[in-house]
Amino acid sequence: MIKHPHGGAIAAGTLLLLALTPVRAADPPGVLWQTTSQMVMEGMPFSPPPTTLKVCAAAEWTNPPPGGDSTCVTTKFRRVGNKATWAMHCSGDMPMTGTGEMTWDGPDSYTGLITATAEGMTMMIRLSGKKIGTCDQPVS
Repeated sequence: MIKHPHGGAIAAGTLLLLALTPVRAADPPGVLWQTTSQMVMEGMPFSPPPTTLKVCAAAEWTNPPPGGDSTCVTTKFRRVGNKATWAMHCSGDMPMTGTGEMTWDGPDSYTGLITATAEGMTMMIRLSGKKIGTCDQPVS
């Protein structure tokens, strides 16, 4: 065992430093949203029923709300003030590209629209969400 001539001072200094380091608070909880989406296609005699999900999101959104085709990749997500916009590309059974936008109507609700094109057809997906509480494991 090698002893440092100032070993006691180093150990005491380390303990003092640890004692003075502020304790980091636990990560803030996420926000639990109830999200609804409904696809609308012009010329179709009916629309599929809306889909409603509960989503645990980070307090500051860095992506649009999840849902839909898992092969979709979001790019260019940008939030300025109460509005967010993004581009998307999906490579699933029906490849498509599109854009989306959301507007927060306040801290507790939003509305939005995704416009996507696949096989020469354009479809719109109406989005809405309302805050219903907090949650423990937010997705970014």
